Amino acid sequence: MSDASAPILSVRGLKTEFRTEDYTVRAVDGLSYELFRGETVAIVGESGSGKSVHALSIMGLLPTPPAKVIGGEILFDGVDLLKSSAESVRRLRGDRIAMIFQEPMTSLNPVMRIGEQIAEAVKLHKGLSDEQARERASSLLQKAGIPDAEKRLNDYPHQFSGGMRQRVMIAMALSCDPDILIADEPTTALDVTIQAQILELMRELQREFQMALVLITHNIGVVAEMADEVVVMYAGRAVEHAPAEELFRNPQHPYTRSLLASVPSIYTRKDRLASIPGQPPDLALGIVGCPFAPRCGEKIERCESEDAPLVALSASHSARCWLIEGEGK
Repeated sequence: MSDASAPILSVRGLKTEFRTEDYTVRAVDGLSYELFRGETVAIVGESGSGKSVHALSIMGLLPTPPAKVIGGEILFDGVDLLKSSAESVRRLRGDRIAMIFQEPMTSLNPVMRIGEQIAEAVKLHKGLSDEQARERASSLLQKAGIPDAEKRLNDYPHQFSGGMRQRVMIAMALSCDPDILIADEPTTALDVTIQAQILELMRELQREFQMALVLITHNIGVVAEMADEVVVMYAGRAVEHAPAEELFRNPQHPYTRSLLASVPSIYTRKDRLASIPGQPPDLALGIVGCPFAPRCGEKIERCESEDAPLVALSASHSARCWLIEGEGK
C-alpha cells in the first residue's frame, strides 16, 4: 500500500533528447518536481520549452527513435517508469495515469462512436462487460456536463462542438479513476467562456476523484486559477519553481517576471501590455550561457558565457539566474 504522505509522482533530473544524423536537441534538460495526491502542478512556458515532451516522457508515448530519455527518474508511486517494462507502462497508461491533449479531434477516433471509445478503455483496464462499460460511459459524460448523455453515446466526434469534444476527452481520461491526470493545454483551442467552463469542470472532478493534476500551459491566467505549485520552463530547463502564490507575489527569474508582465489585469492600468522581445533559442544549434540572455533586459556579462545553476531561495522556491547570486548588483 502506498504512503499517502509521499509524492504520487517524482520527476528527478529528467533529460530527453531528439537525435538525427544532423543534430541533437535536448528538449528536456534536468527537470525535477514532485506531485502529491490531490495537488495541481502547472508546467508553464512558451512553445518549444519542453512542456509536452516531458509529459510524453512520463506517458511512454515518445516516438523512439528519434526521441530518447537519456537520464533521470520518473517515479510513479515509488516505481521508476523508465526502468519498467513497456507492458507495465502500457497497463498504467489510461488507467492510473491519464492524459488529455490540446486538440481532441487528433485524439478521438473519427469513425468510432463516442460511447465505444470511452467504453474501450474501461473494458480493457477494469474488465467490465459491454453493458457495464456503456453505463460507466454515460455516467462520465453526464458528470462532464454533456446533456442527453445516454443518447450522445451514439454520436461521432464531428457531431460535438470543440468545447464538448474536450468534455468527452475529460470523461474518457477519468473513465478508470486515474491517480494522475496530465492535461496538455486543455483550453487553448477554446473561446474564453468555454475555457472557464472546462477549468471549473476539471476542478470539480479533481475534488471528486481526488486525483493529482499536471497542468501544461502557456497561459499564466490559467495557472493563477488552478495551480498549487508552478514550474516555469524555458529552452528545456526549469528556470523557476515555487508555490503558485509565492511565484505571483515574488517572481525571481527575469523570464517569469516577463510572463507575468504580459498578462492583462484589472488592477493595473496599462496602455500597452509588456511583450518579450525575440524568440526562444533554436536548441539544435546549441546554447552558450543562459538561454534567455538574448531576450533579457536584466542580463549581465556572465549570462552570455555561463548558465546559472538552480538556486534554492527557500525550502519551496528555487530559480536559475546569476542575479540571484548577487552578481552585477
